[in-house]
Amino acid sequence: MVNPLKISEMISQASQMQEEVQRKLSETVVEASSGGGAVTATMNGKKQLLKLHIDPSAVAGLSGSQPDVEMLEDLVVAAVNEAGRKADEALQSSVQGMLGGLKIPGLT
Repeated sequence: MVNPLKISEMISQASQMQEEVQRKLSETVVEASSGGGAVTATMNGKKQLLKLHIDPSAVAGLSGSQPDVEMLEDLVVAAVNEAGRKADEALQSSVQGMLGGLKIPGLT
């Protein structure tokens, strides 16, 4: 038979772990760039975009008769997506560290 006090204790521990993960995600900052550094995206572990830097040389190339806005858009998308992948990796690493190597489907 399962002890109800143990279940309550386990729920409390899980809640504390969730709060700790959320705190770590807020504090985790990742950065990714594309186009050889033309576009750099900075994101936190919650996948919130904190900063987007576009090198002035990337914008200078847009002033011609046929501005390549589409290329700049692609560079922005690539940088943001890569930052998102890095945020996912940081989350997975953090969760694995907290779980002490437990293999839980969907988390590891």
